[in-house]
Amino acid sequence: MNGTQTLQQLGQSVWLDNITREMLDDGTLRRYIDELAVTGLTSNPTIFDEAIGKTRAYDAGILAKSRDGLSGEALFVELALEDLRRAADLFRPVFERTAGLDGWVSMEVSPLLADDARATLAAALAIHRMAQRPNLYVKIPGTPAGVSAVEEAVFAGVPVNVTLLFSRTHYLAVAEAYLRAIERRIAAGLDPRVSSVASVFVSRWDRAVGDSVPAPLRNRLGIAMCMDTYRAHCELLAGARWRGLEAAGARKQRLLWASTGVKDPAAPAGLYVESLAAPETIDTMPEKTLLAFAAGGAVGRIMPRDGGDAAQVLARFAAAGVDVPALAARLQSEGARAFVQSWHELLARIAGKSQALRTA
Repeated sequence: MNGTQTLQQLGQSVWLDNITREMLDDGTLRRYIDELAVTGLTSNPTIFDEAIGKTRAYDAGILAKSRDGLSGEALFVELALEDLRRAADLFRPVFERTAGLDGWVSMEVSPLLADDARATLAAALAIHRMAQRPNLYVKIPGTPAGVSAVEEAVFAGVPVNVTLLFSRTHYLAVAEAYLRAIERRIAAGLDPRVSSVASVFVSRWDRAVGDSVPAPLRNRLGIAMCMDTYRAHCELLAGARWRGLEAAGARKQRLLWASTGVKDPAAPAGLYVESLAAPETIDTMPEKTLLAFAAGGAVGRIMPRDGGDAAQVLARFAAAGVDVPALAARLQSEGARAFVQSWHELLARIAGKSQALRTA
């Protein structure tokens, strides 16, 4: 049994944080499903930008859609959904076997809309309608405007992957929005079974503090923040409010660990994966991390439901001068800006390719 299969045995879902048309065409994704226990995937503008820029696999699609009059964001959404529909179909047996718990893919709304709740909701509804797959999450950032859009999207029956969460506070705001949406659906006589995941980012914490903290604290902040968030998640699920919704048929919003590839070259490749092993959660891994953990990773201690030593570790960071709440806000803001930059670069790349292909 390899490392990723061990995580599956534990009850944690292993997802791939990548998609390319090549891995669909050459059977790589199929192999990851069969051999590495991969049961879902996530995507973002940066992933698609790299996939489109590094290969010619998308050239024919770009040219055809360009000739049909599509350009910019509309062309990209069509292009991305072609890949994601194929991936969703590969994961469909998992989706059906687990009654919708697993087997998901994700498509992000335009990051240009992160501060506009109404426009984000409209984009989420459009992607959900266009995808025509029951196992496709629409990714909405957990910014203040995004939290409002999450509630309205879930109320409308759209499965949502809430992204760009960095702290317990971020998570609880999103969880509250999800609970409100389900409560509203029950009150309206609607089916409460709308799936959602809350994606908490890990490695960016440690990259942000870098060498500014004492050596014993290096590469510990991201894990401590996740442990603190996991404790809040477990407390919420143990509460009367959630138990009542669950009895009415609602599905729990699962925690997803994102950005689990290490940024420090001196750190073990599986540092975050090993530290965040917990039943009924999801770990979405970059391809490099997935392959490394499958080859040599091992599951040690399971994440403690009470947060373990997270409070003490966070207190040590505070004593070292790290303002954790302020850093969480900064990381979310920076993450949103980075996705905007990637979006612009992606659309510029598609426009350039469209022009070059039409000229050729």
